[in-house]
Amino acid sequence: MAGRKGYVQRIRERVGHMPIIMNTASGILFNDKREILLNHRVDNGKWSLPGGYMEYGETFAQTLVREFKEDSGLDVRIVRMLKVFDQGESVYPNGDVCQTIVMLYEVERIGGSFAEADAEETTEMKFWPTDALPPLLNQQNADMIAYAAEHC
Repeated sequence: MAGRKGYVQRIRERVGHMPIIMNTASGILFNDKREILLNHRVDNGKWSLPGGYMEYGETFAQTLVREFKEDSGLDVRIVRMLKVFDQGESVYPNGDVCQTIVMLYEVERIGGSFAEADAEETTEMKFWPTDALPPLLNQQNADMIAYAAEHC
């Protein structure tokens, strides 16, 4: 987590609050009831798919595995790449705006526990029915969940 914050902070030091484009990866994990795993975010109190920003030198797959672990505490294996979503926008409490290009993956759990989630990023992990979702981070998360519900 510290590396990502350092990278984003270095960019923000140069561009201020100017909108920027960031590469991200997110994962879809269903339980046996076909509910989807979401994390309740510390930064804005909304829910999102586990995932996050790519660090310099990482692949999308490496980003997904690392960020899924940070957000959820779970170790995952990528089942398959689903789709690229490039029309998302995230607005942070301090006013920073990012267009996020997300590589979405379907994943399966191979270890870890929710107790290992990074408390600086996540307050709660919960499986939700895809037709009864909580307040989401943004429309891009809603679009990714809808896509996964139809194609996984």
